[in-house]
Amino acid sequence: MQKSLDIKLANIHRDPHGAKDFILADAKDADMAAGLAAPGKDARTGKIRSLADYRDQMREIVKQGLVDIMLMSCSTSEVLTINERIFDNSAITPAARANDTTDIHLQSGGVYPKEASRPFRSATIDQIQSGKVNPTDSERRLGADLGLYSITPNNDLDADYATLEAYKQFRIEAETKGFRHFLEVFDPNACGGECPADLGRFINDWIARTLAGVPSKSRPVFLKIAYHGPRAMEELVQYDPHLVAGILGGSSGTTHDAFKLLEESKKYGGRAALFGRKINNSEHQLTFVSYLRKIADGQIGAEEACRAYHGDLQKLNLKPYRALKDDLELTIQASSYAGTGSSVSLSKPTQKEPAKPQAGRIVASTVIAKPASNGPQPDFKKMTQAEKVAFARQRIKSDLARHNGD
Repeated sequence: MQKSLDIKLANIHRDPHGAKDFILADAKDADMAAGLAAPGKDARTGKIRSLADYRDQMREIVKQGLVDIMLMSCSTSEVLTINERIFDNSAITPAARANDTTDIHLQSGGVYPKEASRPFRSATIDQIQSGKVNPTDSERRLGADLGLYSITPNNDLDADYATLEAYKQFRIEAETKGFRHFLEVFDPNACGGECPADLGRFINDWIARTLAGVPSKSRPVFLKIAYHGPRAMEELVQYDPHLVAGILGGSSGTTHDAFKLLEESKKYGGRAALFGRKINNSEHQLTFVSYLRKIADGQIGAEEACRAYHGDLQKLNLKPYRALKDDLELTIQASSYAGTGSSVSLSKPTQKEPAKPQAGRIVASTVIAKPASNGPQPDFKKMTQAEKVAFARQRIKSDLARHNGD
């Protein structure tokens, strides 16, 4: 079956500014980052899901058919793509995480994200494509032909050199073996005193410079980056609309966080959204995804979708995690695994021109507005940079602790 991803990419490249296509991915590769915490909790029972439950959710979303990509770990892709063949008659493209750098190793008690990211790959391209080390040509076509490769620049020569060298070797191997990839560029996770003042510009420059020496056969099919606000998104898209900019979701946050993030990034030129925890930690994943699809296709606005989602939860006899009033808030949330990023407002604009994102590496967030009213909240305007960083990192710890049942 022809894949919706291929159709949409072709449309975008044919008419970069006029095409209305938007790529939506469910990122269920968290077992390569959070381990036992990856499956999250079942909203109805409150129990921690098993890996089997996690895979059942993937099967249901593939059957629903509203996302364009299902991103998995290599081991899960072997089960669903190679063994069960669930993508054969689906328009959804299977994809696997092609590397797992040290900054996404979030095992319980782990401290790796405190140090600059180091390149590492658990799975080989051969294993993603076939489930084995030395496949035949026919076996190579059994698995996924698309992978996510992530890099984390830290403005550090030695660390970034190793990162770029590893990416170069991956690209060469991928081109040789007919393997496509999309590129995830995280915000710095450990840049010490050399953190760029304008993080959005730094990441955009890094992307442009990194890909300038890469020919078309080895280039990523699209990007996955933290949303740094209207100016940064428009800057990247204006530079080269064929890069196909996509945003990552980050930590769970409120329902309005997720919906607004998708809506705003699309408004300023984003062409894709890859949400993991936002989907996985929702009360009802199929309903949540249905509204992501409607927003991506311009059928409904973010706030209206949030209200409608709560109405559907009531019909499903599911108690929402937050009251509607609280779920309509825009909150501080982490934009990357390691708790690093910039601070950008997704609140309603009060001026005609897009507001410029705040300079500096302040907090790990994609949004910063009035937080959900679950008890006393800090006054973010009066917080120091260190206090904002501490607050954001505590949100990540709480998120992971909730997944573990703590």
